[in-house]
Amino acid sequence: MTTLPRTGHAVAPDGTRLAYHWHGTGRPLVLLAGQANDHTWWDRTRGDFPSTITMDYRGTGASDAPDIAYSTQGFADDVIAVLDGLGVEEADVYGTSMGGRVAQWVAARYPGRVRRLVLGCTSPGGTHGVERSNDVRLALARRSSAEARETLENLMYTPAWRAAHPGPYRVLGAHGMPPHAVRGHLVASNTHDAWDVLPEIKAPTLVLHGDDDLLAPPANAPLLTERIPDARMHLFAGARHAYFDECRPEASDLVGDFLG
Repeated sequence: MTTLPRTGHAVAPDGTRLAYHWHGTGRPLVLLAGQANDHTWWDRTRGDFPSTITMDYRGTGASDAPDIAYSTQGFADDVIAVLDGLGVEEADVYGTSMGGRVAQWVAARYPGRVRRLVLGCTSPGGTHGVERSNDVRLALARRSSAEARETLENLMYTPAWRAAHPGPYRVLGAHGMPPHAVRGHLVASNTHDAWDVLPEIKAPTLVLHGDDDLLAPPANAPLLTERIPDARMHLFAGARHAYFDECRPEASDLVGDFLG
């Protein structure tokens, strides 16, 4: 039985209020967004699944933004705080980009809470993860506001798909984040390193990636698949970072079939 309404705030152990939305009925699928994004990352895809829980990371959306150190481990603890508040003992978890990094910690640190795990366009981090090229880093760092949007759109989607789907796109960053939260999310993602705990993941795992992803190189997908027991992998031909959006409904169908 849930102890909170289906839309509202849960409270983390440190008192941070975490906004969440629970749609549908049945065993929930927790959907975890990318770095510096909120629940709207999933606006186009959440309806593909019968029961979903989305949340705003601390520092984004309607959640509090404490000026403290952020980490993917801490975000994973926040996921559990939301599940605890909703009275959900076991869920499926699907994380993309930084959300996939967070999902690794959720599954490794809380094995009894995760039935099945989906990791999309993500990396194990640390020295074993395959980083984006210096050209991509420079393109992201040296740009005006207009160039920033254009760069991110090109990293997320193919030009042909963008021409047919002019937006707006919900995967380019949450609005209204304070500067300290933007920095905190960047540090959390960049310092992620779950390599040592990946073999401890008990949940059957599906690893998904676009094979033309320059933001999180697709070479990370086989690393995760080989490191996590009972993991399988699927690559989307020609897809970039937002494969889950551009390759709908194929991607959602694969996830739905995997979750059973």
